[in-house]
Amino acid sequence: MNITPAAQANHDELFPGHVSQLAVTDPEFVELFDNFAFDEVIAQSNLSTAVRLKVTLASLIAMQTVTEYRVMLGAALNVGVSPVEVKEILYQAVPYVGQARAFDFLHATNEVLVARGVSLPLQGQSTTTADTRETAGLALRRTVFGETTDAAYRAGPADQRHLQDFLSANCFGDYYTRTGLDLATRELLTFAMLVSMGGCEPQVRGHIQGNLVVGNDRAMLLDVLTQLLPWIGYPRTLNAVACLNEVAPHPSSPPAAS
Repeated sequence: MNITPAAQANHDELFPGHVSQLAVTDPEFVELFDNFAFDEVIAQSNLSTAVRLKVTLASLIAMQTVTEYRVMLGAALNVGVSPVEVKEILYQAVPYVGQARAFDFLHATNEVLVARGVSLPLQGQSTTTADTRETAGLALRRTVFGETTDAAYRAGPADQRHLQDFLSANCFGDYYTRTGLDLATRELLTFAMLVSMGGCEPQVRGHIQGNLVVGNDRAMLLDVLTQLLPWIGYPRTLNAVACLNEVAPHPSSPPAAS
């Protein structure tokens, strides 16, 4: 195999001392993938290693790849992502991927943490109660999405009002208000999960706007998409890039036809 020095160094940072069995059975594949994912793609990034690993974990949860998640969870812990951050990434995924898809990742995460000597449960990160969750969540929705939050309440039929209440109380009140990760990181993780699931373009557009509000600019979102490309493939990446260009076009882009 001809692994580039940069690919080897980046791989060793994540997996010190690891001996790949695929290097024995599939050396050509390992050369192709490692040189691309751990050299070419990373060379395009301004993200820290920890942030890159956080969005990768979120993406792997969204794609239901629990085996690869275990591997990259170990890498994330190796580069300083804390157990609390790991758990919060997983909890943040629940309202987006659904509990049925998150359940196996809870067990996988706990097994990896316990194997590393982490005592469970971790310190709680909730900041709301049953009495405050809806009010706090609605306030946070308005912070991120502004008038579109109230417009969603006004526009929906009466028999769907409970879904808006759920979004405020559960998605935002139960999860976004937690400590352990800041708001900008939570929005970035949500963006990573939505693009990784595919077929969520309306929500991707909405959360691109949300990311811009909380300080994650176009360059950062494009960086995330670039780093996810080896894991999610070209179709989902390019679909997300199209959404990004629609919501936050590059300043040099020609104006859209009227």
